[in-house]
Formats: sequence, C-alpha cells, structure tokens
Amino acid sequence: YFCVLLLITKTIYIQYKRVQKWPLMDSPLPTLAISSSYLLFLWLGPKYMQGREPFQLRKTLIVYNFSMVVLNFFIFKELFLAARAANYSYICQPVDYSDDPNEVRVAAALWWYFISKGVEYLDTVFFILRKKFSQISFLHVYHHCTMFTLWWIGIKWVAGGQSFFGAHMNAAIHVLMYLYYGLAAFGPKIQKYLWWKKYLTIIQMIQFHVTIGHTALSLYSDCPFPKWMHWCLIGYALTFIILFGNFYYQTYRRQPRRETTAKPGKALHNGAFNGALASSNGNASKTDEKPAGAESGRRKRKGRAKRD
Repeated sequence: YFCVLLLITKTIYIQYKRVQKWPLMDSPLPTLAISSSYLLFLWLGPKYMQGREPFQLRKTLIVYNFSMVVLNFFIFKELFLAARAANYSYICQPVDYSDDPNEVRVAAALWWYFISKGVEYLDTVFFILRKKFSQISFLHVYHHCTMFTLWWIGIKWVAGGQSFFGAHMNAAIHVLMYLYYGLAAFGPKIQKYLWWKKYLTIIQMIQFHVTIGHTALSLYSDCPFPKWMHWCLIGYALTFIILFGNFYYQTYRRQPRRETTAKPGKALHNGAFNGALASSNGNASKTDEKPAGAESGRRKRKGRAKRD
C-alpha cells in the first residue's frame, strides 16, 4: 500500500491514459478494496469454519486449477507473440504509449495477468473452506496480496516495455504450477505420480534470480524505464528469494530427528510428513510385526494372513 501511495504522488501527472477506462484501472480504490476484503476473510474465515466440517470441493478445485492453466497459458502466449511481433528486446525495452496494435495487445495481456492475480485469491479461500490452515503461511499471504496490489501500478503506468518480461515468465511457471494442483486434486491415484513438486519451487527461485539479473542489466545499460521501479523490483524479488528459500529448506532439506525406538503410530506420522507414507513401501507392516515365539504355528499363520 505504501508503494501505491508513493507512485500516485510521484507520477500522478503521467498516468497511462490508454488503460484508464479499463475495468479496475480508473482508481486504485477497487483494487485496494478487494485486497482488504481478502485480508478480512483471512481473519474471519477460520473463525467461521471453526467447529464446522471442512468442504471437500474436489470437482471445484479440478475446474478451478485447470481454468487457471488455460488463463496463464493464454497470457503467456499473448505476451510472447505480441512482444515478438513488436520486435521487443529482452535486454532493454522502453514503454511505447502509442496505439500500435502490438503494443495494445501487450498491454491487454498484462491487464489479464493483473486480473489473474486477483483470481488467485481463491487459492486462500479454498484453503480456508477445506480447513487447510497450515497451508496459509506468511509467504502465501504476502505473495498473493502484494502481487495483485502492486501490479495495478504496473498496468496503470507501465503496461508494456520491460514489464512484459517478468509477467510472461511468471505466467509460464503458473501453467506448470496449476497443472500440478489440478492433477493433485484427482486424489491419491494421481498424486503418487506427482514427484516433481519440489522442482516447481526451484523453478520459482530461479525466476527471482533471473528477474534480479535482468533488472540489474537494465540499470547498467541505462534503459529508459523508471529506475526507481527497477530498484523496487530488485528489493521485492529479494524478499521472495528469502521466503521461498526458507520454504524449500524447511520442506525438502531439513531432516527430522530420528528416534531409536519409535512407536508405530509415530513412524507412520513422520512418513506422511516427509511425503511418503510408510505403508506405501511396506514399512508399516514391518513396524507392526512382533516376535511371537510362544504362539502355535497355526496362530502364526493366522496372524500372517491377517497382516497380508
């Protein structure tokens, strides 16, 4: 919100007239109202769901996630083809405020990218309705809330030029991300094949490093694009590198403490936490086995058959 106010006071006289009449672009108030409503639901939603059964929403999630795949692929395709038709440079591309059809196409694709960030608020809504509160981390809320709010600035004043680079890269990554979520929504029969989840996080972190490198190159080459925006983007990307790096370490690199004598129930819980249930590879049955030398052979056979 501070960045919104900063931009309004700094560039109030050079606003981008071409997008002024586009939905949500005439004033920052609707965008701020949507973001504020999101934060309000983030506070009230868990209170409402307390004591209620979680919604399953399986079909809803499948439709939603694959719809987001289509939307992000459309955004990526439009930005890539329009930028190519306009002979965009991947090193330095100033904003062209003319009514050139390719420039208008780039601006329209960036507006859809901004809208997609508002639609992504539903990610959190579904988490709350399904009572997946552990998924709503600071990183999750920070990413969703700031992206939608700050991209209003980008569409209002710089819908084109250098802005296309990060948007079309991020849209491509979100195609893969929502494809993963959509497949995971089908249940355990499909989830066991989704071994590539951690690589999505790695790709996202690479994206932020590329963004910093691309922005630094623009500053070095004295690209005619608002320099204060470049510096803000570098700082913003650094926050994501820190937050996503911490998420990756906590989720995939940090090893849980092993206990020499663990109860069967606890072993199963730790297996589920690490993404591989002990029962899936036979460890659960081995854990449950106990010596029974005093039992008769018939009793052993019955016990073995029962475990099988």
